[in-house]
Amino acid sequence: MTPANAQQDGQQVTILRPRTDTLEIACEVRGPEAGPAVILMHGFPDDARAWDVVAAQLATAGCRVYVPYLRGYGATRFLSAETPRSGEQAALGHDLLGLMDALRIPRAILVGYDWGGRAACVVAALWPERVAGLVTGAGYNIQDIAASGQPAAPALEVRFWYQWYFQLERGRAGLTQNRRPLCRQLWEQWSPTWKFDDATFNRTAVSFDNPDFVDVSIHSYRHRYGAAPGDPAVAEIEAGLAKRPTIAVPSITLQGEMDGVTVAEGSAGHARYFTGPYDRRVLANVGHFLPHEAPEPHVRAVLELMGR
Repeated sequence: MTPANAQQDGQQVTILRPRTDTLEIACEVRGPEAGPAVILMHGFPDDARAWDVVAAQLATAGCRVYVPYLRGYGATRFLSAETPRSGEQAALGHDLLGLMDALRIPRAILVGYDWGGRAACVVAALWPERVAGLVTGAGYNIQDIAASGQPAAPALEVRFWYQWYFQLERGRAGLTQNRRPLCRQLWEQWSPTWKFDDATFNRTAVSFDNPDFVDVSIHSYRHRYGAAPGDPAVAEIEAGLAKRPTIAVPSITLQGEMDGVTVAEGSAGHARYFTGPYDRRVLANVGHFLPHEAPEPHVRAVLELMGR
């Protein structure tokens, strides 16, 4: 694991490439080595740039901040061509736990949204001894795959057009051929009040050129509806998640009022899944891409969980 260094926002950022049993994970690290560990997990379709402001402010506050690229993004790579390119929730949680092991992080505050929030919830639920606190976007993100065949109201179903598209080989071809315009369409739809510019999108979109981006993405959206098999290597984790485990660690959930994927009311009933200290906060005029749009509430939530 040979580190590389760069300057960002006036801070030194070290690029590590720790290896798990499955991946070589590209991970940006900043802040004092002795600081409390905070891991920031991005979503789909996004990358580590989502956390630039949050990471900089937490590092300034004395935290040791880790920002990995998820499987299928940026410079993160599978170690073997034989490993299934799974995007299922168990694989994401397995990756996060493996990253913590590889970096010898015994315990951390986990922060994430979308896929990253799902990974954080998985680890918080199944390995609570490794989690000092949880900040997650849109509430309890562990999928109820057994109930995934139950239709929602049409007004909600229409928000998931891309998920139905990805069930088809036409959708795989569309994501392959049009990954940047398709992902930009999702950014605009999911965060209608966020007026990002071309430069902001393009800084992230380079991560979608990862050779596994399409396969991992398509598998994620097929597996959650029972349309693709899971990776046998994480079947035990998936079985644990099927029990809808509760989360006992101190948790703060952040919900964008203008989220174009999950309506704000959707996470209002999630308190039953959190058995420890819990607070839900709705962010006005904020959409789905929470850390881009509202970095300060994330920083405040992390520092509160640290007792500051």
